[in-house]
Amino acid sequence: MSVLDLAQQRGLLSAGATPLDLVDAAIARAQNVAGLNAIITDNFATARAQATNRAVDGTLSGIPMVHKDLFCTAGLRTTCASKMLANFVPPYSATVVNRLEEAGAICIAKASMDEFAMGSSNEHSAFGRVANPWDSTRVPGGSSGGSAALVAANVVAYATASDTGGSVRQPAAFCGVTGFKPSYGRISRFGMIAYASSLDQAGVIAHSASDCADVYQRIVGFDPNDGTTLNIESGALNLSTPLKGKKIGVPSFAFGTGVSAGVADAVKAALAHLQSLGAEIVPIELRYAEQALAAYYVIAPAEASSNLSRFDGVRYGHRSKDAKSLQALYVQSRSEGFGSEVQKRILLGTYVLSAGYFDAYYLQAQKVRRLIAESYASAFADVDLIATPTAPTTAFIAGSNANDPNAEILADVFTVGVNLAGLPAISVPCGLSEGLPVGLQLIGPRLSEASVLSAAHQYQLASDFHRLAPKGFEVSR
Repeated sequence: MSVLDLAQQRGLLSAGATPLDLVDAAIARAQNVAGLNAIITDNFATARAQATNRAVDGTLSGIPMVHKDLFCTAGLRTTCASKMLANFVPPYSATVVNRLEEAGAICIAKASMDEFAMGSSNEHSAFGRVANPWDSTRVPGGSSGGSAALVAANVVAYATASDTGGSVRQPAAFCGVTGFKPSYGRISRFGMIAYASSLDQAGVIAHSASDCADVYQRIVGFDPNDGTTLNIESGALNLSTPLKGKKIGVPSFAFGTGVSAGVADAVKAALAHLQSLGAEIVPIELRYAEQALAAYYVIAPAEASSNLSRFDGVRYGHRSKDAKSLQALYVQSRSEGFGSEVQKRILLGTYVLSAGYFDAYYLQAQKVRRLIAESYASAFADVDLIATPTAPTTAFIAGSNANDPNAEILADVFTVGVNLAGLPAISVPCGLSEGLPVGLQLIGPRLSEASVLSAAHQYQLASDFHRLAPKGFEVSR
């Protein structure tokens, strides 16, 4: 028994299967795991029609996949898991969507997520929470929980995702799959509904670093529709670079307060494995690392407050039917359209941007952001990569943090700094703790995607954790 990866899908095509065979099989699997609640909108009929005429002429051609439901898909509902956009059908597609379609990929569905990507559990969705395939009582992580759950459940070989403060990597860790976030600016954000524009980055969730690299190479690159994309060549990815001689820094806070014993043990074993492959494990200090969460939860809500101001029932989104005045229309449309987590972050963001508080909170957070970026740059003068747990615990029980909003925030303690600094990072499965997956995070200097992916690939060549599937969700080779 094994996982459903791109190699297996390509092998089936080489053996005589058609894209329609693959799509029909993926649709059947999606219907069988409907209880996970990981799909918001299916695209089954269109996917079957596309597969009927799809030629197989590339690494992704004819292979089914899913998009996180914040990537605009022309003619297919895009909700961001919110009542505010419950009936929104975009007239255009995101650049990521277009590039994958050009590569021959076939989208079978839109994956659930935390509303407007705000959350770390996939409990904050207007369409209900997503269950973790490893244990349905637990969360899959967020905000890309639907994408991670569908890959972990072997519905598809890969899914698109987005990462503002860990939303690719943390759900990948919770669901036992691989999640890759490139440097800020590597992938176009055009058509990706914004949460925090200076932090958002498209990413990939798959079973392996190799599969993430295959998808990444088809979506990377400059886009004139997004002024933040980098107009530089990404270069060919060579995943065969050995780990021998690589210095991997481990910050002192990596195994501090809040990290469970099971996670610490699995990550330390992974570091020992990397050392056995020739890497040198080096203790390092990351100054201001412990201030990253505070800075993030000022900057991200501030940008969300600005980005989501357009959703007011007049220009965009849900419009209240009961409003008696223009003022009431604005208030009721937003109160009805946004869930509680989104409302909380909008209010927080508006507060820190308001007169009298801007300098005390937002400006200070931006200064801390610069210090965090400089601390990473300083560390990378001495090491090639930085390693931490992806999350301090395994997937927590759904609803367990309902009365403690800080508990969910702390799930991002190892991931938000990467977004503040705009760095590439990957989460790879590195073991189990009490039957639940643990993720190892590898972080690289800015624009070092090749090094991050290569190191993860070398680790996965020498380990099998990424090949583990949740009980009941295995596929036969």
